Amino acid sequence: MNVVKEFRTRSFQDVCHALLDREEIALIDVREEDPHARSHPLFAANLPLSRLELDAPLRLPRLAVPIVVFDAGEGLARRAAERLDELGYSNVALLEGGLQGWREAGGELFKDVNVPSKAFGELVESVRHTPSLSAQQVQALLDREADVVVLDARRFDEFQTMNIPGSISVPGAELVLRARQLAPDPATRIIVNCAGRTRSIIGAQSLINAGVPNPVAALRNGTMGWTLAGQPLAHGSTRRVEGAVDDVSRLAAADGARVLADRARVRRTSRDEARRWADEAVRTVYRFDVRTPEEYEAGHVPGFRSAPGGQLVQETDLFVTVRGARVILADNDGVRANMTASWLAQMNVEVFVVDGLTAGDFAEKGVAPLVRNAVTPPDVDEIEPAELAALLQSPGTVVLDFASSTNYLKRHIPGAWFVIRSQLADALRTLPDAKRYVVTCGSDVLARFVAPELAAATERPVQVLRGGTRAWIDAGLPVESGGARMASPRIDRYQRPYEGTENAREAMSAHLEWEHGLVAQLARDGTHGFRVI
Repeated sequence: MNVVKEFRTRSFQDVCHALLDREEIALIDVREEDPHARSHPLFAANLPLSRLELDAPLRLPRLAVPIVVFDAGEGLARRAAERLDELGYSNVALLEGGLQGWREAGGELFKDVNVPSKAFGELVESVRHTPSLSAQQVQALLDREADVVVLDARRFDEFQTMNIPGSISVPGAELVLRARQLAPDPATRIIVNCAGRTRSIIGAQSLINAGVPNPVAALRNGTMGWTLAGQPLAHGSTRRVEGAVDDVSRLAAADGARVLADRARVRRTSRDEARRWADEAVRTVYRFDVRTPEEYEAGHVPGFRSAPGGQLVQETDLFVTVRGARVILADNDGVRANMTASWLAQMNVEVFVVDGLTAGDFAEKGVAPLVRNAVTPPDVDEIEPAELAALLQSPGTVVLDFASSTNYLKRHIPGAWFVIRSQLADALRTLPDAKRYVVTCGSDVLARFVAPELAAATERPVQVLRGGTRAWIDAGLPVESGGARMASPRIDRYQRPYEGTENAREAMSAHLEWEHGLVAQLARDGTHGFRVI
């Protein structure tokens, strides 16, 4: 007889006290991203039940961290608590009453994703009165060929999707490092943009805070504001900042960044102390290399993950899932770590910068270090792409694809059905009868966790496509696109109104109006502890 494990509950008041006291707590919304984006507490991090085994070890690196999970009554929270318990997490609780309980207790609820960072950006603008120019004003400057440079603070792939004509890709943490070299004449006006508001505000204010002598402004409302003004965007641009920074510019940037970090009360540490803290496991410790992904891959300090500084400030809840954790930053220039840390400190994060690093410390190469507490997938029956292709010539085999809906729509094995793991029971009611199932995803990692669950639910043979859909493509086998066979609703991905090129004007306008209201929401919530210097 199976014994049902009982989990304690933590109340709205208890969670709020933990946040205010800067205790470690991971408030985890285990729903998919779309329902999460529609309503959640300020510091709730989205960690879907569907991917717990893959994402929890990275985002919740300490097994004893206090975790509070919730859903909106779908029954996902208990399943997530049980799975986290199986993974070795020893301090798991359920949020009392779930999302509805939070609301009924008077808790503020927020929309969208990465809300702590976006709300903080709005607070910065309201306190510092960050200069901004409208899309029409910037277009007028460009039309008359004024002495102006437009720096796009987003990731390079976002920049390539759409950008202000003539702008340069300079992702957030690179701005202070490179601004003096890009605009050596102090009279040159620097305009910083992103897709919406946050990275424009933080980028422009970073340049001002670090003492860059040029006149600086944010592009008000970013590419959304540009589009709403009826002004065309460019697409496919490749103009990006690259190469070494001259010593004069770098040293000036480093001096400004260090002064700012000290003002923000950023703390200092060494490589050895940072490693010792991570090994002690009495606190949750995140170690990040805030340089570009290319620099990280060429060589980084062992144990540090890649988290480009601009994205770390923009997506703090994604990288620093545990509120109250200790965050340690590293770079090789004295600029990017101090600038990033200055913002995290203002966001009420306990943040340290590693001093004294030498070129020899950046000895580990590659994309990412090994994940502590990584979960070993279960043993499964595998099938090769060529074998699956032969099986599909006759009826009886149904392929289920557990990749993201975005990737599924782009390309999938002909005849494959899109399924979200947490929605598997509902999906099975709509799927055709099968003699056997083959499960896949982009690789085959998630599919390996799904296979035993599918076999138990259907009592049919289940195989995993070795290497996943990538191996199928590499074998030269055909793919198709589109969403003709969606056995699960597309709730794994929230459609952001500020990304892509086909967003409705109404959605963009509503999003901008929502961002303007975030400062008032912060005041009503009262748990953030943000301070703007």
